Amino acid sequence: MRLKYLDGGHGEGCHNKDDAWTHARRRYHHLTFYGFVLCFAATSVATLYHYVLGWPAPYDLTTLPKLLGVIGGLSLTVGTAGLWRLNLRRHPDHGDAAQKPMDRGFIALLFLVSVTGLLLWLLGATAAMPLMLAVHLGAVMALFLTLPYGKFAHGVFRTAALLRFAIEKRQPNRLGLGGE
Repeated sequence: MRLKYLDGGHGEGCHNKDDAWTHARRRYHHLTFYGFVLCFAATSVATLYHYVLGWPAPYDLTTLPKLLGVIGGLSLTVGTAGLWRLNLRRHPDHGDAAQKPMDRGFIALLFLVSVTGLLLWLLGATAAMPLMLAVHLGAVMALFLTLPYGKFAHGVFRTAALLRFAIEKRQPNRLGLGGE
């Protein structure tokens, strides 16, 4: 949850165009990750409010779904905008060039989901709300339809790898090799 392994492998962060070490990618990943989690939580709580408690939307700003959604949307917007900027500035040798379109497409889609979600909140009482809702839900659907095929899938595999590493680290070293 601390994104401990986003430190470049040595604790000093990643480098971008000028080869200087920076923790900017780690910070933007934090904002993006936690923004997504908060937005997902907002949607989940709103679903419970609607179907279990019978409280249909729209919700006031002081309610849990709205607070989680606004904070998550702002975090996701800032995080994805920062990752986009860093991706554009990244040195071509720092990463796989074939991955760039997929990376940028994923970042753009997350940004679109967050911005349209925030616009839904701002335009909720206007005639533009139905159109904005359609655009937002279309972006969310596109995000989840591309989930298994895009950059987002690495989160599942990364989590599994980190879980396996944590389990293996606790096992006794039967080979007697290395310092761990």
